[in-house]
Amino acid sequence: MDLAGKVVEFIDLGTNSVRAAVVRLNPNFSFTILSLQKQVVRLGEKEYLTQELIPEAMERAVLVCKHFVTMGRSYGAEEFIAVCTSATREAGNQVEFLERLKAETGLEFKIISGLEEARLIYLGVSNSVDLGGKRATFIDVGGGSTEVIVGDQKNYQMLDSLNLGAIRLTTLFVPPEETGPIFPERYSLMKKSVRNKIVRTVQRVKKHGAEMAVASSGSAINLAQIAAKNFGGEASTLTLSKLKRTVALLSTKNLEERRRVPGINPERADIIIGGAAILETLMEELNVPEVRVSEGGLLDGMIVDYLSRIEGFPSYQSMGVRERSVLQLARSFGTDEVHAETIRRISLELFDTAKVEGIHTLGKDERELLGHAAYLHDIGDFISFADHQAHSYYIIRNAELLGFNQHEINVMANLAKFHRKKAAGKRSDELDEPSLAVLQQLSVFLKLAESLDRSHCGLIQHARFVYADKDKALLEILASGDCQLEVWGAESHAKGFRKVFHRELSLRVRTVGPMD
Repeated sequence: MDLAGKVVEFIDLGTNSVRAAVVRLNPNFSFTILSLQKQVVRLGEKEYLTQELIPEAMERAVLVCKHFVTMGRSYGAEEFIAVCTSATREAGNQVEFLERLKAETGLEFKIISGLEEARLIYLGVSNSVDLGGKRATFIDVGGGSTEVIVGDQKNYQMLDSLNLGAIRLTTLFVPPEETGPIFPERYSLMKKSVRNKIVRTVQRVKKHGAEMAVASSGSAINLAQIAAKNFGGEASTLTLSKLKRTVALLSTKNLEERRRVPGINPERADIIIGGAAILETLMEELNVPEVRVSEGGLLDGMIVDYLSRIEGFPSYQSMGVRERSVLQLARSFGTDEVHAETIRRISLELFDTAKVEGIHTLGKDERELLGHAAYLHDIGDFISFADHQAHSYYIIRNAELLGFNQHEINVMANLAKFHRKKAAGKRSDELDEPSLAVLQQLSVFLKLAESLDRSHCGLIQHARFVYADKDKALLEILASGDCQLEVWGAESHAKGFRKVFHRELSLRVRTVGPMD
């Protein structure tokens, strides 16, 4: 079935908010996010006291969902995937609510179980974070439930869903009319309640021996942002000690004062301490000193799950996070994938053989960044061939590539920028001196590789350093045809090679068969 150009909307109706993503499927098995929306509706307001959704909360949720469906149709969406989670699945009046949703939006919203919610969250987060080959504990503190998963990059080993959430815990311990500080005694009671409910889950997690932890959802993200803003560091991680300091900061303030704390999302001010109590207790009981924070979640998992069922996408989805992220970006901008793969192959062969000959001492991390940058180096052609390296820089720099930190993105963006021109001086907001030195070395390999496929004909079968001493280096080129243009291009980089590696570069060309 030809799905090229098909537009699909995904809607996650949660306890605290509604999220929606409108996605277009592309002919090259990539996808484009056309719109990403979120609106707080507090569907679970007061539910955990009455076991029913209150009319005002249902009204807010229906109104937002109706708006999101209209938005999807304006983009040409022809399929809608809509799910409900904790608040709806536990509500005594869920049938009434679902019928109203269908009547006003035209969609069948499906209630998913806690374990299915955990599975989708795992897909969303594991496809957004590079775990570096480690097994991780995933913690997602939602409004009504908390999902705990153990898994690696490819598979989960344990799924669990707890009746714990930021809204649920706050409802049970902080009456709506109370807007003052949360004193230590009450916070301790909240944590005790959490501790009693997670005993079995903690035991199960410990049996799997996870090596790291990842926290997702709005509560964890916002707590990390508050901690970074007030106590320093990056919001991409949250230590237990900083979480405790953040709780101490928030708990001493009344609701209005909490809304003004630097870094806080004011819409979360009333439930953020409840979310913190859950995350803090889990970290303590699991002996987790630090969590990485991910913006991936259920909605992302819904998209991954949908794509994995389409022929052509499964192998694409089985890649590592970073490789998949690079390929998705390249395909989104119509990159010549044959040329991109050729440049990556030649760049890495140059890197590897140069290391064997003692020309450089860089490691596997720098090698990986070179390979990714080589694949993306021409992505700016989408905008204009003229000065396309500058466009490549801008696209990579602002693409929010999943699995990479900002420093790594900066290195790749600058590599793409300088693959045609001389590397400029240090940009103080991007690269320090050691990183600039790495950039200069890697850019030599990328420039040589680009010159060795100038014609985009794939004439160069191999390009490898076969000898080097302290004064000179010999690069052997194996070609399947006349490659004089490629050789001239490579020779033009001899001066740059000498400046960076302090050796004279000489070339030796051999003609070989296409399979040699």
